[in-house]
Amino acid sequence: MIELAKATLQPNALILYQRDSSQQDHEILQEIQLLAESAGAVVIDTVTAFRRSPDPATFIGKGKLEEIKKRVELEHIELVLLNHSVSPIQERNLERILQVRVLDRTGLILDIFAQRATSHEGKLQVELAQLQHLATRLVRGWTHLERQKGGIGLRGPGETQLETDRRLIGHRIKTLNKRLQTVSAQRELRRKSRAKVPVPTVSLVGYTNAGKSSLFNRMTDAEVYIQDQLFATLDTTMRRIELEEFGAAILSDTVGFIRDLPHSLIEAFHSTLEEVSNAQLLLHVVDVSSSYKEECVSEVNKVLAEIDARSIPTIMIYNKIDLLNGQAKSKRNSNGMIDRVWLSAHSGAGVDLLLQAIGEHLAALHTRCLVSLPASNGKLRANLYQKSVVKQESIGDDGSFSLELELSPADFGWLEKQRNITLIERL
Repeated sequence: MIELAKATLQPNALILYQRDSSQQDHEILQEIQLLAESAGAVVIDTVTAFRRSPDPATFIGKGKLEEIKKRVELEHIELVLLNHSVSPIQERNLERILQVRVLDRTGLILDIFAQRATSHEGKLQVELAQLQHLATRLVRGWTHLERQKGGIGLRGPGETQLETDRRLIGHRIKTLNKRLQTVSAQRELRRKSRAKVPVPTVSLVGYTNAGKSSLFNRMTDAEVYIQDQLFATLDTTMRRIELEEFGAAILSDTVGFIRDLPHSLIEAFHSTLEEVSNAQLLLHVVDVSSSYKEECVSEVNKVLAEIDARSIPTIMIYNKIDLLNGQAKSKRNSNGMIDRVWLSAHSGAGVDLLLQAIGEHLAALHTRCLVSLPASNGKLRANLYQKSVVKQESIGDDGSFSLELELSPADFGWLEKQRNITLIERL
């Protein structure tokens, strides 16, 4: 796996934030600082600049560039971070002028992902996203290698170094895509195996550092890695939970989202995010103590729309009420369902309300009905027991079976296609 900015373990970094209006966005500044610290950089300072449109060559203006160059030399800066996505040429020109490593927002997020990925699939996904990003950065960086190979003892296939690099990267990307297809196929097999046993999946989603993993651990007694930093969790973790008024369900913890999440990451983590789009219920965790929680909710909804998950029933969870001395509570929507819960994953206050809400939502997705089967249809009766959907059964004088069932939408659709079965009533 590629690791960016690894010249030193904790390089001194200078952050550049260029805005296109006179209004400063303190939340964005705070976020890029958290990103830098999560990547392991020591932030010396943040330099802000105002420019209505980026310079096509260097992104920032000449005066600000000269100021940063002097600070890099005087303060021994090893890394310059930009809270923007810049073009390959702009990045190359900045590095040539400043003589230090320059990382834009996309490169910084990729670097954090590279550090946090632990599973085999996660490492493959991150490397693919890195290579796709790097492929756009091969912009004639090594001028002494641009010429065709030739001369005595140097005659070769006629490739430039740039072409060789592109070919090698392209070959590696193809290899990674094939491996990820295999992993995705294995994930799909596991998903189909779970579908045979009607246990619904509930996925935690939310902005990075909203407290999803803390809540996951509180609900499942798991020991998922928790840290007060961005993207502490990358790999999807699943655990079984028991709900008093419903039964068993699968709870999954997923990667956090962030504003301007690189599209290459969404593509690379597509198979992981499929766990979200295939869930029966989403738990959207929000850091209620954040001053820009509305913007975080909006950014998460954008990603959910991109992976076709906006239509899935969702419970909004306002976490970290302990930081505001708030009270645990829940609110119901116009249909009488709990769709908002205020809680603290740290103290556990309000988690019981959330479990109640999950049970209600999952129960509402199921259909309870009474059916009748003739004595000759024992095979279908056995299939219903195998699916664990039979709640009660009685046998008539003629040997027919009367079954009270509780079925998921998928199982009910399957039942409607079966022959020799009579739907008596929905309960």
